[in-house]
Amino acid sequence: MSMTIALAGNPNCGKTTLFNELTGAKQHVGNWPGVTVEKKDGIYRKDKTVTILDLPGTYSLSPYSAEELVARDYIVKDKPDAVINIVDGTSIERNLYLTLQILETRIPMVVAMNMMDEVEARGDKIDCEKLSGILGIPVIPITARGAKGLKELMDAAVAVAREGMQTKRLSVFDSEMEQAIEAIAHVLGSSDPAEDYWKAVKLVEQDQVVSDSLSEEMRRAVKPLVDAAGKHAGGDGEAGIADSRYQYIGKVVGECVQKARREYRETRSDRLDKILTNRILALPIFAVIMYLMFACTFSENFLFVQGLPSPGVWLAGIVETVWGALAEGVIGLAEGAGASAWAVGLVSSCLDGIGSVAGFLPLVLVLFLLLSFLEDSGYMARVAFVMDRIFRQFGLSGRSFIPMLMGFGCSVPALMASRTLESEKDRKITMMITPFMSCGAKLPIYAMFAATLFAGSNQTLIVFSIYMTGILVAVISALVLNKLVFKSDASSFIMELPQYRIPTVKSVLIHGWEKVKGFAVKAGTVIFASTVLIWFLSSFNFSGMCDMEDSLLASMGNAIRWIFVPLGFGDWRASVGVVTGWIAKENIVATFGQLFGGVSDEMVEAVMAGEEALPAIEEVFTRVSAYSYMAFNLLCMPCFAAVGAIRREMGSWKWTLRAVGFQMLTAYVVALVINVAGNLIF
Repeated sequence: MSMTIALAGNPNCGKTTLFNELTGAKQHVGNWPGVTVEKKDGIYRKDKTVTILDLPGTYSLSPYSAEELVARDYIVKDKPDAVINIVDGTSIERNLYLTLQILETRIPMVVAMNMMDEVEARGDKIDCEKLSGILGIPVIPITARGAKGLKELMDAAVAVAREGMQTKRLSVFDSEMEQAIEAIAHVLGSSDPAEDYWKAVKLVEQDQVVSDSLSEEMRRAVKPLVDAAGKHAGGDGEAGIADSRYQYIGKVVGECVQKARREYRETRSDRLDKILTNRILALPIFAVIMYLMFACTFSENFLFVQGLPSPGVWLAGIVETVWGALAEGVIGLAEGAGASAWAVGLVSSCLDGIGSVAGFLPLVLVLFLLLSFLEDSGYMARVAFVMDRIFRQFGLSGRSFIPMLMGFGCSVPALMASRTLESEKDRKITMMITPFMSCGAKLPIYAMFAATLFAGSNQTLIVFSIYMTGILVAVISALVLNKLVFKSDASSFIMELPQYRIPTVKSVLIHGWEKVKGFAVKAGTVIFASTVLIWFLSSFNFSGMCDMEDSLLASMGNAIRWIFVPLGFGDWRASVGVVTGWIAKENIVATFGQLFGGVSDEMVEAVMAGEEALPAIEEVFTRVSAYSYMAFNLLCMPCFAAVGAIRREMGSWKWTLRAVGFQMLTAYVVALVINVAGNLIF
């Protein structure tokens, strides 16, 4: 019999790590809250009939943000066969609050007492058997990072799911409050007493979602009872319920947890935070760390050693050499087989387009391995905390910086992460400015220009400055939107700062591999299809095969190039690159790889002869116009997949078009300023 087991717990308690261990999936694990923003499911490796579902982290079943509502709705409405409640053993008091709330739903449940290795390292002891007896459910000690105790956990979870064992009702509330809750549940009077009891508790807590789900007649019927319960709680039902739960948790922890006697000593995290979150030093340190990260990726003189390439540049050189030999061999085979010039041109064009992207894969790999290390270490959570001081001046909370940081990887999950924000205003502003962060797909664009027009200069500084431009423009845009469009105060910012941890090699490699695989899949699908289309459009017009300058693509590019003349890149090839970049930002590099190579009969012959077929990219762009082009593509409308994510999260085409229009206008203004100012200065 198939069954579904849901993983529920506080943010950053180890849910996704456990999910990966149980299913063999490779979901990204970050050492900060808000990594999982939607349900993710997989099949249990040791029993194909069991589906494991990873829910977004939530501190309680009283949701304050969209992703917390996802977790609650699934538990309460969809009712999985069982819930595994992951509890961080190092913060057991806070984590058990959610445990009590899930127990109130009466859904079969098992507690996974996680991070037991850290509990033992502190010298603390948790009596899981005694805790199990008090709660009336299995409590299994595990260490998800080390895959310890997982078999026992799943055996217990499958057993309670098959038996349909409802949890027992605990004596959390005093007798008067319990009677008030029972009276409300009686009035609700549905066919499910457990659900009525849960709703009754929520009504006392003033839960608006549950209240809105009742008919007007039912709301009037329960109001006197709800008011009486609130009066008994001192006038605030939500505070009274919470206080009762924490008092109960305090008693349970007192009986089941033995903490080692120790004098207060600063932990490693405390000592690091004194430096990394210092009011004066925090931002300069962040800038230096980011610069060093780019130096490891792009520097031709790594560690200031002349002629020593960085790991990223060294690996890129290997890939380019291998790909060049492969392309030469394929073209030679096609020519030797007697293929026509146009067929050889098509093959050459596709190899040029895909190869131009493949050559930058090592740079992407190195950059994201380093980003993953920073995330998993816990440092990025501190960056969000530090940025709160700045963002608050612009009407946002530091939590908005979390989706923006995720935007350095990919805009789509970053936009989805905006669900973690409690304020509707914060969500909309964050979604409008998150695409200003330089996603991994834009990196090859900067690398292409850095390797050509900025050769001999500080290429690391060029790429670093583009990334910093995105952050600066995002901050200024937040101020403009907050002052002129939304006009409201900043939301409160509460965020758990996780302990610093040394990331596991497995986690870092999984993150890097997923990014490279994503690029490879794009190269084999979207970019390949785009290169074929670009080859056709750049090789033919309505009269047949022609020179590129007379092609359909040139006609389309010339029709729109006037728009970009003030920005410094009025060449039709540059205009075409902007448009193809909306399909996938990597397409810009693939497009340039084709448009600055041979495609017609004469050009194919020139390529085979090793002659220069078209002007090099240096003859189309100056350094100033190249920087303007990079800035425009950094800030303009993101790829179609990201626009689709904006539409899903905004829930409105009107707001989606507003967001895209704002991004296009911002990109144009910034690129114009760069071009004008750059030409005046240089």
